[in-house]
Amino acid sequence: MASPRLETYCCPNRDAATELVMSFQPEVFCGVCIGSASVSLLLTILQLLPKKGQSPRKMPKASSSATILLLISVCDILGGLGMIFRSSVWLGFPGLIANISVVNGTDMWPSAFCVGSAMWIQLLYSAVFWWLFCYAVDSYLVVRRSAGLSTIVLYHMMTWGLAVLLCVEGVALLYYPSLSSCENGLEHAVPHYITTYAPLLLVLVVNPILFRRTVSAVASLLKGRQGIYTENERRLGTEIQIRFFKIMLVFIICWSANIINESLLFYLEMQPDINEIPLKNIRNAALITWIIMGVLNPMQGFLFTLAFYGWTGWRVELKWQKREIPWESMSSSTAGENAYPSPVNYQSNIHDSKKISTSDSQQTDEAISMLSEGNTSGDDRLARSSPIYQGW
Repeated sequence: MASPRLETYCCPNRDAATELVMSFQPEVFCGVCIGSASVSLLLTILQLLPKKGQSPRKMPKASSSATILLLISVCDILGGLGMIFRSSVWLGFPGLIANISVVNGTDMWPSAFCVGSAMWIQLLYSAVFWWLFCYAVDSYLVVRRSAGLSTIVLYHMMTWGLAVLLCVEGVALLYYPSLSSCENGLEHAVPHYITTYAPLLLVLVVNPILFRRTVSAVASLLKGRQGIYTENERRLGTEIQIRFFKIMLVFIICWSANIINESLLFYLEMQPDINEIPLKNIRNAALITWIIMGVLNPMQGFLFTLAFYGWTGWRVELKWQKREIPWESMSSSTAGENAYPSPVNYQSNIHDSKKISTSDSQQTDEAISMLSEGNTSGDDRLARSSPIYQGW
């Protein structure tokens, strides 16, 4: 799981609340993390692999939105590998944890492993948060015809730059003046927790607003084509809204336990003695949410692939073939021709709306075609080549 408590535990003079959760059944907790991360890792890879009976077709160059979805899955996979490695080492070498609790100037390997593995996990999941924010921004800009594949460079700079900057800054402040003599006090650790949870809160607050504005912009595009809002167009707008809802639902399910747990632990840290009897229920709630975090945080990768692509099936094609990777969306009616999952399945939503007014602008047609799938007729092939269509 991904929590700033992992870095805090690396300090020999850690606070009582961190000691409470990290020392609670560590073997069970590490086993839960390994199991959840392993299941999520295998299912995520299964979702992304080509399936038997499907042959690739030539697809246009991937859009920025499709690339972002792929990068989110990659970051989740690498973060899950970090969890598996860290928990496996802690289970296989229990003495390593004991060495962290003792100030030992001659042996820095336990602390170095603790810090390195914790930063790896935090960095990758922080990158997931930033990529999700970029996805919401890109979805809105694409509908507004203000984005393209070239913007992915800017997203890379923002995501990796901010993720690395906040991670390094938070850890540097936490381990001041040195790893073996971290400063005590809640105020000392606050900047580290802020840099960890800032991108998470950004996604929780800003992404729903951007998604809502994107859905409204889509509705305006659909109405603007013929001046009416038909049932097909209403269904298309609803499916886009449901897709955004699934993404936010997965995010809230996987990370709400972290916010609850951190709030409880901060409350305990402000008490003179966290072992007092009146605080028993709060301690139990903190320990329960701690275990829940170990289950839900690693499962984010697999759950996101379900929100992005739907269930793609079990039959995997392991035979290697040189092919272009089409990460953009494809319709369910042509699923037999595709070797990779489609981010969204809008089935025959514009089948009755192919006859459009000649006065519609080409840009509006491209924006609508990005959101429409299900037809392979000659009228739709030209629309499918649009760069805006590729992002959905």
